[in-house]
Amino acid sequence: MRLTVDFTTEPFDLDEPPSHALVAREVIQDADLDAVDVGPFGNTVEGDAPAVLDAIGTLLNRTLQAGATRVSLQVNVIQEQTDDGESGEGGRP
Repeated sequence: MRLTVDFTTEPFDLDEPPSHALVAREVIQDADLDAVDVGPFGNTVEGDAPAVLDAIGTLLNRTLQAGATRVSLQVNVIQEQTDDGESGEGGRP
């Protein structure tokens, strides 16, 4: 199964990235993920479910310890394409 996750950490600081945002960036960039998009107001990661879930667990632990007061996540299963171009079940039973 493949996942994509959009997440943000708060509180925001428009003048300079807070420590929890820097920690989030470090965790995600060090993880074994296929795609990472880090932005000022949201971040997106993509990869195999075990790698994504492991990275998100580490992200939650470390960003909360670094001062995040809220972490918002949206997790989506990516529909896989079959050989005939049809959408498969994305690894769901």
